[in-house]
Amino acid sequence: MKRFYLRLLRLIWGNILFSVGIVVTMNAQIGYAPWDVFHVGIAETIGISIGTASIITGILLGVITVLLGEKLGFGTLLNMVLIGVFMDILLNFRIIPLATNFIYGIIMIILGLFIIALASFFYIGSAFGAGPRDSLMVALTRKTGFPVGVCRATIELLAIFFGWRLGGMVGIGTIISALVIGFCVQITFKLLKFDPTKVEHETLDITYKTLIINKKSC
Repeated sequence: MKRFYLRLLRLIWGNILFSVGIVVTMNAQIGYAPWDVFHVGIAETIGISIGTASIITGILLGVITVLLGEKLGFGTLLNMVLIGVFMDILLNFRIIPLATNFIYGIIMIILGLFIIALASFFYIGSAFGAGPRDSLMVALTRKTGFPVGVCRATIELLAIFFGWRLGGMVGIGTIISALVIGFCVQITFKLLKFDPTKVEHETLDITYKTLIINKKSC
């Protein structure tokens, strides 16, 4: 049971860091990352907070993923909610400063991407399942037979397009985020000697059964 709570703590910490990384890239003010373009577009169109838009998007993507035949994990559910909640807290209390010029903006967006990469290390390492956006990517890959890179690129391009049409900020930061995030993740994982392919994620039903068994043995 202790191991379960340590994994849960790792998952929550990863979601907090993820939120910090997202807000840092947003406050760079040189263009949002692909999904943030969409979240901001939705938020401005409906009149809700960015975090709430992120939560709603995550829930809808989760539903679509399930309809496509994929199973969700406990981490998927927490990812849907926690990242949006922490984003709103950070944005509302203005904990992270805004970039005052282009150079600071570049520095902030690179820093934010590395924070997101570190967050991924904690989040993925908890083995509670992928986030709703990654789960949708996997589901589409299996259904269409297209390479995972093609499916991911298609999803993010659609997010950028619709988010931009709804008023989300697209700029040099959007391009940097799309091109550099993989590099940041690769460097971070290499430094931490972490191989995400060796992580065996639990589905929601397995996590539930594990909890029941542990409670009975206590």
